This record gives sequence, structure tokens and C-alpha cells, in this order.
Amino acid sequence: MLVLFIYLHKMVDKGITELILISTLIFLIAPTFILIYIFIYNQRKKKHIEEKEHLKSEFQQELLKTQIEVQEQTLTNISREIHDNITQVLSFVKLNLAMIDPTDEHCKNKVNESRELIAQTINDLRNLSKSLSFEHIARLGLVKTLEIESERINSSGLVNTQIVVEGEAYTLGEQRELVLFRIFQEALNNTLKHSGAKHLKINLQYSKLLLNLTLEDDGIGFSPWLIEESLGSGLKNMQSRAALIGAVATIDSLPGKGCCIKVTLNPLDQQLYGPPTNSSG
Repeated sequence: MLVLFIYLHKMVDKGITELILISTLIFLIAPTFILIYIFIYNQRKKKHIEEKEHLKSEFQQELLKTQIEVQEQTLTNISREIHDNITQVLSFVKLNLAMIDPTDEHCKNKVNESRELIAQTINDLRNLSKSLSFEHIARLGLVKTLEIESERINSSGLVNTQIVVEGEAYTLGEQRELVLFRIFQEALNNTLKHSGAKHLKINLQYSKLLLNLTLEDDGIGFSPWLIEESLGSGLKNMQSRAALIGAVATIDSLPGKGCCIKVTLNPLDQQLYGPPTNSSG
């Protein structure tokens, strides 16, 4: 009987020991499982957020891309209309004037003056047509296209334009150069319409790791908050276009201090579409 009691006692002690060991293991392992669960949950949550941000970014990129493509198509159509229709009509008028018998000296002077004006109009329209053509920009490259535009603007007498190229120019690819040229056009439009500037300086700085396009006028300038207002949609549009090719557009202006637009691009960065960037001085 004593032996049985001792045996049962030992079994109880053993059971308690095993229970304590099991409880200890559970106590030690449970936090590990909880930590693993939290880690997996956070990873899934992070992935979900990243996927949402990625989809949002893709949507913004495709929206910006579509806007550029629609505008590009519109400008191409305008270019074709100018080249195919208006220039042909003016050429016909010029030919008719040339066939008039200039017996009267006064009439002769008027006809010659009209012919010169029409010839100049045809030339201006031809240059404008080229400036709106994507093929023209892609074939000549950014530097040459800006030089031609600078000459055309100077001939118009609207504003004195100076272009400076620093470093050895290289191609950035058709898409990037097209977007940069459209930014230039937007800046020029603002200068002619709103600034009252007499001078516009175009500066291109080329280096292996950086390209800077700077457009600076001596106009009336504006307050920085204008960029955030509806009137500044053109300015914000330049920033959006720059972001489309992975560049950053900085706009600095103050009333009476003119306006400086600087576009900075890493030519080695193959990321063609980046998030929109808002920056102002």
C-alpha cells in the first residue's frame, strides 16, 4: 500500500512538472506567434497601401500622358491646316498680284508692297507650322528648334529673345524634348500675354548628370500664391508636364522682379513618368 502511494505521488509530481513545462513553453511560444502574426499583417497592409498608391500613380501618369497626347494631336491638326490650306490660298493671291499689269506707278508700288506682305505672311505661317509639328521638333532636336523659335520671336518684335547653350548638347529622346519644348511654349505664352517683358533669356545647361532649362524674363512678375490659384493653371501645367518626364520645374517670381522658370532633369534617369511636383519661390 505504501509502495502504491509513493508511486501515485511520483506520478502526480511528474504530471505537475510536465504541466509546468508545457505551460512555460506555451507562455514562451505564444508571443512569438503573436509577433509573427502582427508582422505578416503589417506586411500585407503595407503591400495593400503600396498597391493603392501604385494604382493612383499609374492613373495620374496615364491622365497626364493622355492630356499631352490630346494636345499634341490638336497641335498637329492645326499645323496641317496652316500648311495645307492657308499657305496655298496666300500663294494663289500672291500669284494673282504678280499677273496685274503695273501701268500705274502708284498701283505698282501698292502691288509690290502687298506681294512683300503676303510673302512675309507665308514665311511666318510656314515657320509657325513647323514649330507646331512634332516631326519638326524630333528631326531638328531641342536646341535647334529653340534657336529657330528665338529667331522667329525676334523677327516679330514682340520681345527680344536670347538663347545661350552651355556644355555639349546631346539628345534627350523625342518624348522628353517634346515636353521641354511645350514647357517653353507655355512660358513664352505667359511672357507675351501677361508679363509685359521686353527681354526673354533661354538658357540650356548640359552636363553628364544634369540638364537645366531656364527661362527668365524681365516682366512685371507675380505673387507666388498665384500658382495655387485658378489663374495659375498654366504655371501648374508646366510643373505637371515636367513631372511627366521625371523632371522638376521650379517657378520663382515676385511683383516687379520678373519670372524665372527652371526645369531640372537627370538625363540618365529612365523613369519617364513621375509624380506631379509643386514648387514655387
